[in-house]
Amino acid sequence: MGRDEDPIREELYSVERLEQQAAALAAEYKVSPGRRRGRRLLPALEDNGRQLIIAYRSLTEAIRLERTISPAAEWFVDNFHIVEEQLREIREDLPKGYYYELPKLETGDLAGYPRIYAIALSLIAHTDSRLDTETLRRFIRAYQQVTPLTIGELWAVAITLRLALVENLRRIATRIVAAREAREEADALADKLLEMAGQKPEGLTSLLTGRLGKREDLDRAFVVQLTQRLRDQDPALMIVFDWLERQLKKRGLNTEQIVHLEHQRQAAAQVTVGNIITSMRLLSTLDWRDFFESVSLVDPALGLDPARVYERMTFATRDRYRHVIENISKRTGATELEVAREAVRLAGEAHKMNAPEDIGRAHVGYYLIHDGLVELEKTFNYRLRVRERVRRALLFHPTLFYLGTLAVITALVINALLFFAYLAGASPLLLIALLLLSLVPASDLAVSVLNWDITYLLPPRLLPSMETKHGIPEDACTMVVVPTLFTSIKTVTELLERLEVHYLANEDEHLYFALLGDFADAPSEEMPDDALLL
Repeated sequence: MGRDEDPIREELYSVERLEQQAAALAAEYKVSPGRRRGRRLLPALEDNGRQLIIAYRSLTEAIRLERTISPAAEWFVDNFHIVEEQLREIREDLPKGYYYELPKLETGDLAGYPRIYAIALSLIAHTDSRLDTETLRRFIRAYQQVTPLTIGELWAVAITLRLALVENLRRIATRIVAAREAREEADALADKLLEMAGQKPEGLTSLLTGRLGKREDLDRAFVVQLTQRLRDQDPALMIVFDWLERQLKKRGLNTEQIVHLEHQRQAAAQVTVGNIITSMRLLSTLDWRDFFESVSLVDPALGLDPARVYERMTFATRDRYRHVIENISKRTGATELEVAREAVRLAGEAHKMNAPEDIGRAHVGYYLIHDGLVELEKTFNYRLRVRERVRRALLFHPTLFYLGTLAVITALVINALLFFAYLAGASPLLLIALLLLSLVPASDLAVSVLNWDITYLLPPRLLPSMETKHGIPEDACTMVVVPTLFTSIKTVTELLERLEVHYLANEDEHLYFALLGDFADAPSEEMPDDALLL
């Protein structure tokens, strides 16, 4: 079944030794310049998925037939739903475009693979697939003390760890199934040998030679199972043990050593499979947004925002800022840290001016998603793509862009219609009539086309916002004002009741509600009921 490869398992390291390993990898790994497709992980994932399903079906069939399976196999079968969930999440979270953007290794055994995948494999290998949040965080931080990782790579930590765990589980599952099949083969041979020992013991050697003589290597699981089945049976079977000992001696081993090695292998497989399942559970429950910001180097840089606003904004807003930095970095060759620090520097210069009209300029967001973005892009010689140029024109000159484009599309539609009518031999009078009649439908068509294009050019944008999940801070006291007209006592009573409901439903101590009202139009400045309404 499948390909037989050693499990991803190397010397176990302490957390401190893992940090040293991370720093060594950072100094060793060299990435290819620019973007490249590299060696694709998704085909390997699909193959691993197929092999794991085959292993699962094989083991469940063995359980159905009441065959004995190893403890590692039990772990695998009992938790296969977790494995399926990991496979689904990887497929959903690793689109081809995203994979293409990840930096790839230039040299080494993993050349062509994403750098972050190689990092994940190393961590998996030296922890025996047992992950915990703090170890993972310290490992990534130690790596970045030597070489920073990109924003995209940090977001890919979860995916690549899942890929590495699935790869390791597939390797172990392949061996588990192979060992089970070897034990079944040993059982079949043991049954034949036991039968022959009671009837034709002189044929035992020829049977062994015929069945096993051509094999260059005897599977450990096969030898252990055969030995256990034949032990303390017919004395005639001693010839079988002698034959096995001679075969093992050629490899520098004996039966006792093989049994010990097989038990070690089964114990190690049980521990590793258990670690893999536990780590998969962790990856599914970990707050990756919090983890990302705890290891990101860009986030602390933006946290130096002179306006002291960045850290108080919602995660979605901060993420939007980081996406702009990521885009400029990819398009200019500057590092993400350089872009972030330049945005902070520009905001700092505006902050030093201390002018009331420059308050907004002292916030890094002004240079990432507002008018200051042009200045930041100029610093790094950022060249706008065609789509970006059209989008900027639409944002800065919306009326001119909309009406101008509408006129152009309408003119093109009408000209096309008149052109075909002319080719069909229409008279000048008919062409004029056609022009007048087609003006409205052509403009309607142009409006539909233009509106569709605008939704493509300007997808919904997240508005910057402050984080208030822990309540509104004192320096951001907010009053919700409801404008209204005081027309009758009933109206005023209903308004006050609604206001009370809003207040009781929002018990934040820094959130206030008020009515901003006026009296209805009247023939004189003061009316008899005014005081009563108030």
